[in-house]
Amino acid sequence: QVQLVESGGGLVQAGGSLRLSCAASGSIFSINTMGWYRQAPGKQRELVATIARAGTTNYADSVKGRFTISRDNAKRTEYLQMNSLKPEDTAVYYCNAAVLTRDLRSLEVWGQGTQVTVSS
Repeated sequence: QVQLVESGGGLVQAGGSLRLSCAASGSIFSINTMGWYRQAPGKQRELVATIARAGTTNYADSVKGRFTISRDNAKRTEYLQMNSLKPEDTAVYYCNAAVLTRDLRSLEVWGQGTQVTVSS
C-alpha cells in the first residue's frame, strides 16, 4: 500500500506565505510525476503545479511567479512554496503522485488534503 501524507496548511493573511509538504511511504519502487491540486468550495478540483522526476515543472497561470513546486527524490517528498497568497488561493490542497510499486503496479495516489485559508 502507498500513502501520501500532507502537512503545512493553515490560515494566513493576504500577501503571506505557506509551505506545503507531501511525503510518500509504502511499497514504492519509484515515483514519476508529482503534483499539487486544489479544490475551492463549489468548484472543481484544479491543477496547481506538477514536477517530473527529473525536475521539469508546470504551473497553472494563476500561480505562476508566486508558487514554487520542488521535490526531494531521496526523501520521496514534494513541496509547494506559496508566496504572495491571495484570498482566491483559499482551497483544500491535495498532493498527487504517479507511483510504480515494488511489485511493478502503476498507481495514481492522492493525499488526504490540507486546508489553506487566506484572509483579506
